[in-house]
Amino acid sequence: MKNKEIIKKAFEKSIPIMCSYLFVSIAYGVMMNEAGFSWYVALLVSFLIYTGAFQFLLITLLSGGTSLLTIGVTALLMNSRQLFYSLSFIDVFNKMKQKWYMIFTMTDETYAVNCNLEDQDKEQVMFYIVLFSRCYWLIGTVLGAILGNLIPFDLTGIDFCMTALFIIIFMDQLEKNKDHFPAVVGIVIAIICLIVFGSQNFMLPSLIISSMILLVKQGGTSYE
Repeated sequence: MKNKEIIKKAFEKSIPIMCSYLFVSIAYGVMMNEAGFSWYVALLVSFLIYTGAFQFLLITLLSGGTSLLTIGVTALLMNSRQLFYSLSFIDVFNKMKQKWYMIFTMTDETYAVNCNLEDQDKEQVMFYIVLFSRCYWLIGTVLGAILGNLIPFDLTGIDFCMTALFIIIFMDQLEKNKDHFPAVVGIVIAIICLIVFGSQNFMLPSLIISSMILLVKQGGTSYE
């Protein structure tokens, strides 16, 4: 495909992410403004961190004067799942000039969308998807931080849009893929880890166990 066609395809694929990111990042910008931080501080945080769940938590940590060490350890624990996202695409990333950028921008949403991409021009499409997605988040952050001074917002339930996005993508993958083993493993292991470790600590162990099972089944070949 020509570069314009690749960009168009990437934009179309990124529309679900845009719908989620704009709402949530605007909410983040508003909350940063309410916490007393300027729009450029919110933008800098979004540019350097780029992980929604931790950015929302960071508002509380910064407001409470939490130490940098505690913030760093919390960030590592909360976002460690992204290491597994990048590992599953390591063969694809190695073919790309933007390998390190791709690793940094592999979020829950971009990972879910990239898993459904066709093989044709996959690397280029992936790059533009994460680039568009990052722009959506940065734009939403600035809009929220600026509009927070002008318009009162009721943010109740805004975080559910990400959950809705994952449910839709999960159902779409079940319909398209004949092999449902990865989905079953993910659900079962997540439920077991939720019971064993609790709602605050189940994510990392469930990802580790699920990844190990899938790697063993595929003889080292990951699902993409």
